[in-house]
Amino acid sequence: MLLHEVVDVSARVGATRSRKAKTAEIADLLARAEPEQRELVATYLSGRLRQRRTGLGWRGLQALPPPASAPTLAVDEVDRAFEHLGSLSGAGSVAARAAAVVDLFGRATEEEQQWLRAVALGNVRQGALEAAMTEGVAQAAGVPVADVRRAAMLAGGAPHVVEAAFAGTDALAAIGLTVGRPVQPMLASSAPDLDAALDKLGADAAGLAVDAKLDGIRIQVHRRGEEVLVATRSLEDITRRLPEVVEAVRALPASDLVLDGEAISLDERGRPRPFQETASRTASAFDHSARVTPYFFDLLHLDGRDLLDLPATERWAALEALVPEEHRVPRWRGTDAVEARAFSDQVLADGHEGVVVKAAGASYAAGRRGAAWIKVKPVHTLDLVVLAVEWGSGRRRGTLSNIHLGARDDSDPSRFVMLGKTFKGMTDEMLAWQTERFQELRTSEDDWVVHVRPEQVVEIAFDGVQRSTRYPGGVALRFARVLRYRDDKTPAEADTISSVQALRSEGP
Repeated sequence: MLLHEVVDVSARVGATRSRKAKTAEIADLLARAEPEQRELVATYLSGRLRQRRTGLGWRGLQALPPPASAPTLAVDEVDRAFEHLGSLSGAGSVAARAAAVVDLFGRATEEEQQWLRAVALGNVRQGALEAAMTEGVAQAAGVPVADVRRAAMLAGGAPHVVEAAFAGTDALAAIGLTVGRPVQPMLASSAPDLDAALDKLGADAAGLAVDAKLDGIRIQVHRRGEEVLVATRSLEDITRRLPEVVEAVRALPASDLVLDGEAISLDERGRPRPFQETASRTASAFDHSARVTPYFFDLLHLDGRDLLDLPATERWAALEALVPEEHRVPRWRGTDAVEARAFSDQVLADGHEGVVVKAAGASYAAGRRGAAWIKVKPVHTLDLVVLAVEWGSGRRRGTLSNIHLGARDDSDPSRFVMLGKTFKGMTDEMLAWQTERFQELRTSEDDWVVHVRPEQVVEIAFDGVQRSTRYPGGVALRFARVLRYRDDKTPAEADTISSVQALRSEGP
């Protein structure tokens, strides 16, 4: 299959807000693809490359060779070219990489060049996110979408189950948790306070659990024998950056396991350090001054047995038998709301950011934000995306300061709805960092505002949500301030405009 067919479909998918139309376009292209190319085509339609690293950045793709006059590039040729780019290192690699870019982009038409640059930088915004891709795979293969969805969650994404879908429902059903292949993590919904969370879940005979919500990096750890894999919530492999996590997991009395938890940096008193110190570990090599400690709260696999579908009580019992208390997230279990509040108060006093209330009888819903886990923070926060940023004045002259905030559009996850602006909560260090960061993401600029690619997630604290005719979502945030930038989250994980609108009636 030629690349231009993928690029054309990507453009049509990006031009429509109709989920049905997106699904139909994806399904048609997958049905036309050669069997051996389906997974690659699905990956490209998801706006990603198979390669996690290519060595390419914004600067290296600024100047491109003249485009080709006609499309000739095949998708598998593109895949091999990016594989080659990612393998270049050492002396002479800069020149070799530049030559490889000229060779690849010189064979691409103007439209293909734009798409290749976007996908290499992670900036394809055609709206073919996981939901549309999952439905497209199911439609192309003629299998139930629920079967594809579950398999995709366990396999790490819809592109990885394309071939199984075309093989039929039995092949999809055979896909289970594979040690060494990260699965999409279960996520929590939110509640304004502990009482609301307790009311939502209720308490059956199994009771409830309240976990400390650590302000760290979500990690999923796989071990097979002495081999250990540490992955982030976005399934990125960060094993080499967290050797202390590898060491702790290798010490456990099991040969095969999959754990879900957090890695966090603590000070000499055992209290959490600022999130940025923990987050920096996912972007750099091991540094003794920023050592992290792993804490686990769930066990998904143990020595040949998948535990995902078991009630949480059984998974927790297995976790407690396997992992010593020093590496388990603090947890209260019971039915007494007074005790739950006392535990929550202690968690906050210990410096953590909140709690997660969990249904004791629930299975592990990989990749879903269900009602079985509910997070509660004393300060209400949202994960939003920066859409633009304004140059500062006065003491902030020369820095990019006031950021424009956007929530995901429910009807089209590639689009964002503006909620307002804020310059509050920014330290001098943060101002310096964001000035450099947002110039890298710049798409256009006037005398005052720099418009950026919607890629940077920021966690915003606020005092309330109010009606507003000024912004397209009909709501605005009261007293919004920056807590931190979330490099561990992608724009697809930002909060939706409907979730923000719902908070207007609930209150923070």
